[in-house]
Amino acid sequence: MQTAVKLYSLNYNEVKTYMVAALFVAGNIVLPQLCHLIPQGGMILLPIYFFTLVAAYKYGWKAGMLTAVLSSVVNSLLFGMPAAALLPVILVKSSLLAIFAALVASRSQKVSLLMLAFVVVAYQVVGGAAEWALTGSFDAALQDFRLGYPGMLLQIGGGYAVLRYLLRR
Repeated sequence: MQTAVKLYSLNYNEVKTYMVAALFVAGNIVLPQLCHLIPQGGMILLPIYFFTLVAAYKYGWKAGMLTAVLSSVVNSLLFGMPAAALLPVILVKSSLLAIFAALVASRSQKVSLLMLAFVVVAYQVVGGAAEWALTGSFDAALQDFRLGYPGMLLQIGGGYAVLRYLLRR
């Protein structure tokens, strides 16, 4: 099922860009805190990526990148999650997610489960390769596929639901 999307390509010189990013950063701060109440919730549900996907898909790569970078850094500084040692990997994956989501959205001008699945798998595959290169651990690179598949499914299904909701507004 595809739905036409009113997409934005916000610029860094617009106040709306920072307001949108701040809203999604707040979501990327609250959601991980809730997920960390579940044992291994962060590793299983991958919550820090959720609102980055929505921000980039709906509002463009600039809002997505602000959300990706600020969410990761603020969470690490305030809560120690992600741990400082993992921050480079999380930043790479979050940035890739913002780029892939914005690119797919701008090219298709639609939202569908299939397109969101493509975005999630693409950033995880390329991000996993980057993680392998950064850490030297193939096992670490596969962790999101082994443990985080519920989170990837949440990103696809939940992202679709949130984007559909935003379309009605």
